Order: sequence, then structure tokens, then C-alpha cells
Amino acid sequence: MAANSRQEKIPWVSTHHTTALAGSLVILATAGGKRYLIALRPGQTFHTNLGHFRHDDLIGLPLGTTVYSQLGHPVLLMEPSLSDLINRIKRNTQIIYPKDAAYLVHRMSLRNGDQVIEAGTGSGGLTIALAWAVAPAGRVYTYEVRADNYQVAHANLERVGLLDNVSMYQQSVEEGFRQQGADAVFLDVREPGQYLPQVRAALRPGGFFAALIPTVNQVIDLLTALEASSFADIAVEELLLRQYKVVPERLRPDDSMVGHTGFLVSARPVIDATDPGRWLSEERKRFKTRKAFEAIVEAEEEKRRAEQGDEAVRRRMPLP
Repeated sequence: MAANSRQEKIPWVSTHHTTALAGSLVILATAGGKRYLIALRPGQTFHTNLGHFRHDDLIGLPLGTTVYSQLGHPVLLMEPSLSDLINRIKRNTQIIYPKDAAYLVHRMSLRNGDQVIEAGTGSGGLTIALAWAVAPAGRVYTYEVRADNYQVAHANLERVGLLDNVSMYQQSVEEGFRQQGADAVFLDVREPGQYLPQVRAALRPGGFFAALIPTVNQVIDLLTALEASSFADIAVEELLLRQYKVVPERLRPDDSMVGHTGFLVSARPVIDATDPGRWLSEERKRFKTRKAFEAIVEAEEEKRRAEQGDEAVRRRMPLP
């Protein structure tokens, strides 16, 4: 029998909890679409407009169980998703949408054990996604200037149980980063192009860079700075998320959708002592070649007009 004709069946061991444990976060989801994120604490009670739920009645139940308030209203007891954690934190600033956060994790190729730097912690929404991706062996180093944002993000990370995987600094990006050899650096600051020297100093060779930018003008400024700083594999993207009404008999899109929330710019630092520009996209190279050719043509036209002007002046001059 061929060696690969029989494969050993290895049982999958999930790292997720199957029951609601004391101290863990759970979601209480109503039939109407509301979702409540709570931390289960023995002896406490969670109050809603549907009635209250005693934590002691929830602790120990299998996740996925239907539970009832003292008024008899049912809710579904579930494990929170990453989207639940991001959407239901305390907000001191606009948070990054889960659709963008998930794609940034993909774009920066984050995995367990990676070291990632974030500048512009805000309320900690993306910090949660980054720490979720690199845990348990990895670490996020996040920088925030404002003291109020720092405190809110600290409390949010502590609440969702990811603070142990995050080092927080109340410090400006202008001062540079304390880490070197990071696997990825993400910037959520007003003018990210100004801080590319700090990014290159902190990234490992071949590391990943990404930024979230709200306006076209800021994207143009960053692209110009990336080209001047020897970055390649540059991409500009936006994500549009449209949900559908979950009715099998008449499946159709929701009446509203999560449209443009920002431009995602990603790039990789390169080392090319001869010509870093060789790694720009073919579209960018063609554009630069065309502009250079147009400049040559314009210079020739200007020279020709000048020569024709000189000839006309000479013809008008009286003979000696």
C-alpha cells in the first residue's frame, strides 16, 4: 500500500472555550439584532430593557445556549467575535472598521509570534485586531500622543484580555520607535509620509508597512514619499462591504452598506543601491517615461519658438 494512501487522523484541539467561564467575555444576542458584550463576574447582574440576567445563571452554560431574562425574553449566549470586540469598545476617537482591520492583518501578513508596531493607538480598535493576530507569542508596540486616548485604549485592551500582548507608549512618532527589526509597522497619523525614516529604522529587511488615510491628497503625498524613500510593492486599496438580507426566499442586498471608510496604503522597503525605482509598478514607470518624453518635446518646441522669434527680429532689422 502506498505510504500516502492512509492518512493518520489527528484530532483537532480547539483553543476556544466551549462554555461560559467566570471572567470571560460573552455576547448576549437578541432576536432583533442587538448584541451585548459583557464580562461574566460571579454575583453580578446585567440589566437590559428586556430584563436582567444574573451572571451566575450564565456561568458554566455551553456557548450557543438560549437563555432568558427574569421577564422571559430570550437571548443567545455566544463567544464574541473579533468584530464584536472592535465594535463594542469604548470610543474616544473614530475606530478602524473591522473590514479594514481584518484586511490590514492580511496585508501585513501577521501571524502568531510576529512583532508589530502601531502609531496612532486611538481607542485601540486596530490594536485589538493586531494583538489578536500575533497572540499568544507575538507582541504589539503601540504609540499614542494624547493622554486621554492612551487611557481609553488601555482600558479597552484590558477589558478584552489582550493587554498582556501589548506594550503601550505615550510618545510621538517624531521621536522614532524604541523597537528595531519589527515584522510590520502601521501608521494611523495625519501625515504618514513624514515618518518613513522612522518606519525604515524600525522595520526588519523585507518587512511590511501599511497606513490608513482618509483623503486623496494625503494618499498622493504618501505615494510621493514612498517612492523617494525606496519603498516598493506599493498598493492603494479601499474596501466596500455590502450585507444581504438573510431571507432565502427573497435574498437581496441591505438598503445601506459600509462604503468608503479610508484608503489602505501598503508597501515594502527595498534595498537596491543601483536603482530602487526599478521596482515601481509598470503603470508608474510608463507614466514617468511619458512625462519625461513630454518634457523633452516641450523643450524642443520652446527652443523652436525662440529660434523663430530671433529670425523674425532679424528680418525686421534695417540693413546697415
